[in-house]
Amino acid sequence: MLSNLYIENIAVIEKTSIDFKKGLNVMTGETGAGKSIVIDSINAVLGNRTSKELIRTGASSAFVSAEFTNLSEKAIAVIDEAGFELEDGELLIQREISTTGKNKCRINGRPATVSTLKEIGVQLINIHGQHESYELMSPELHISYIDKLAGLESEIEAYQEVYKKYKKLSAELKKATVDESERERKIDLLKYQIDELEDADLRDGEYEELNEQKAVLQNSEKIIEAIMSSRALMNGDEESSGVLENLQEINSQLSDISEYMSEVEPINSRIESAIYELEDCLSELTGLTDLVDTDGGSLDSIEERLDLIYTLGKKYGSTIKEMLDFLDKAKKELNALVMYDENREALIKECDKAYKEAEKLAKALSEKRRATSSEFADKVCEEMAFLDMPNVKLVVVQEKCELNSLGCDNIEFLISTNPGEPPKPISKIASGGELSRMMLAVKNVLSDKDDIDTLIFDEVDTGISGSAAQKVGLKLREVSKSRQVLCVTHLAQIAAMGNSHFKISKSVRDEKTFTKVEELDHEGRKQELARIIGGTEMTKASLDYAEEMLRAGENI
Repeated sequence: MLSNLYIENIAVIEKTSIDFKKGLNVMTGETGAGKSIVIDSINAVLGNRTSKELIRTGASSAFVSAEFTNLSEKAIAVIDEAGFELEDGELLIQREISTTGKNKCRINGRPATVSTLKEIGVQLINIHGQHESYELMSPELHISYIDKLAGLESEIEAYQEVYKKYKKLSAELKKATVDESERERKIDLLKYQIDELEDADLRDGEYEELNEQKAVLQNSEKIIEAIMSSRALMNGDEESSGVLENLQEINSQLSDISEYMSEVEPINSRIESAIYELEDCLSELTGLTDLVDTDGGSLDSIEERLDLIYTLGKKYGSTIKEMLDFLDKAKKELNALVMYDENREALIKECDKAYKEAEKLAKALSEKRRATSSEFADKVCEEMAFLDMPNVKLVVVQEKCELNSLGCDNIEFLISTNPGEPPKPISKIASGGELSRMMLAVKNVLSDKDDIDTLIFDEVDTGISGSAAQKVGLKLREVSKSRQVLCVTHLAQIAAMGNSHFKISKSVRDEKTFTKVEELDHEGRKQELARIIGGTEMTKASLDYAEEMLRAGENI
């Protein structure tokens, strides 16, 4: 569960630390106090997209950390796969957002990426916000609820692997299906390109070698002059002795005195080595002159070759390697076109086989969905009846469609909220309050299929009041018996059901806004519930009613 949330410089929150508990944690406060900022902070530390606009005015960065304890086996496995270890069974996730747009993320003190935070975060917390209720108004998303209840994750994964293979083969077949004149045109072009490249007889690394040879030929006089001068300095000439002759004289003189002074021997030995090394250098320099060709014809042929490579490069690639890769690809494409009929026939058979396999798996998915649909509708209606919608009727419409990434089904939920009314698309008749309760009902129906230990409900009470609100509170309390629940609410009936109650309030000091989060004791809760019930004026009646609600919540 989420045991601690620390927030620093997020919007109007300068600094706060919240210790969440087991069970149902409720958060209340006046509109604009900053309740949504707590949810935004949790979203940020879970790796969801955020903005530097979230940083408190005047601050250079914002920081959020979340500590988790008692993690599920699935969450531990994902953390381990990502290369991180728990410390005493606990997980600490941290994220810093700067005004420059840079993010610094850490998992148990080790650097991590935002994508890793998101990968791990989806195993830790499930956030249900008001916008998610509106997903029910999008028929294309309804199929996911049926699939989740039916537990089709592995079957869908197996189907999608076959479906991707079919789509790939289908694309290849479409590409291969060309008319005869187009095929002949392509064959002629490919033959020309292949002949041009093969006639050039290109060799990888040749361009660099040619440029090196060109540089030598262009500077041949300078090179030969330098070599001859160096040889003269080493070997001497008619006018002066060279380095070698001088070293040999030094070696001779030191040899004469070495019998008198032993320290001279190692020095003389090094000089002898230098003489041998210098003689080798002289020999190699003499050979280098033979490599320098002063023939202008050689330079012309090199420049012609470089011009050819440059011309081919504009057509087939900027480097010789790219040109050779083009040649290899062209040969394969030519072979495919020449063997067109044979290859196309094989591709048709392979594509047809993949389609039939995908179709078989899609039909199996469809049958399981059909078997699950009635169970889903009955369970959701049962949950909604408890939430003060006893007359609701839910119909799952399943129609066959062309193969797609999810199979061969279009699924849409139709509902009727009043007796005698035919079921219609949710978007046509559901109010905000009905949507909120329906989504809560769906969440409860799917709760056994969800391994997430912490659920967050952000303003699930939209559009409801009275007994419906109390029923929503009871349902949230029921859910919180098997997992941790965090709930942002405006209703006293729901807030009274909490095991822990946090009040979010704001104040203004020195023309700056500050938000505070505090856990309330029994008396504080009573005062907050009375405020929600009666507004700014707290009467004895509202306080007594708040006390009654709290006692009722404690006895559940």
